[in-house]
Amino acid sequence: MIAFATAHSTPFEDERKKMAGPDRPNMAIVCSGINVERYQNKSAFAWLREEYNRGVAVGGLCTGAHILAAAGLLSNKRCAIHWENLPGFSEAFPKANVFADLFEIDQNIYTCAGGTAALDMMLKLIGDDFDENLVNRVCEQVLTDRVRSPTDRQRLPLRARLGVQNSKVLTIIELMEGNLSEPLSLIEIADHVDLSRRQIERLFRTEMGRSPARYYLEIRLDRARHLLIQSSMPVVEVAVACGFVSASHFSKCYRELYARSPQQERVDRKQLLAA
Repeated sequence: MIAFATAHSTPFEDERKKMAGPDRPNMAIVCSGINVERYQNKSAFAWLREEYNRGVAVGGLCTGAHILAAAGLLSNKRCAIHWENLPGFSEAFPKANVFADLFEIDQNIYTCAGGTAALDMMLKLIGDDFDENLVNRVCEQVLTDRVRSPTDRQRLPLRARLGVQNSKVLTIIELMEGNLSEPLSLIEIADHVDLSRRQIERLFRTEMGRSPARYYLEIRLDRARHLLIQSSMPVVEVAVACGFVSASHFSKCYRELYARSPQQERVDRKQLLAA
């Protein structure tokens, strides 16, 4: 039996009573969505810890991993969360081993990135408890042709996402995305891909319509925007996490790209949530 809880569920006393009876669940799954970082419910967190400590498997769908981490269940555990929430999550819960995988299973903890990744994780559970024949029959019913691996990528490959075919440009962008808090210099990038700085400049002008420095800045600011929206980190810490040497320089660059300051981004976000 599986007990499902949404991020707004509160009647946990009924669930506690079930723990001693024949209806005791063997798994509790948290379903969550947007604005999860605002959720604070000590009763819910305590209930999840009780379930886990009694041997009940605990899972989180989509941003449900955030709830499990807030309950103290993901320290030194592998987990998965939607790629859009990963920056804020990793800053808020540094002890959790978070990955941009479809789903992760670490002992009695189950997490997935949401969307169709929830189906992949459930099919894995069915396969563990039954057999491949049943998994195939379920796949036919839900119109999917395969069970994806836990480590399949969440996002489209860069080639498809950006519409870029040049392998050198794609390699450079991967380097940039992997080094946001401590940006690489163009010389370091050039050495890595065995091109000259002038060749890289020309490639980016042709393929991306802007200089490599400008593109690098934009993806760092995009990460900063996610952190501002999803976390309560001070602006100066967001700046450092995205490779800026000062909060003033960060604010200047942010305003130039988004036409508002980092502080105003947070004010606008709070007003939107309160509406």
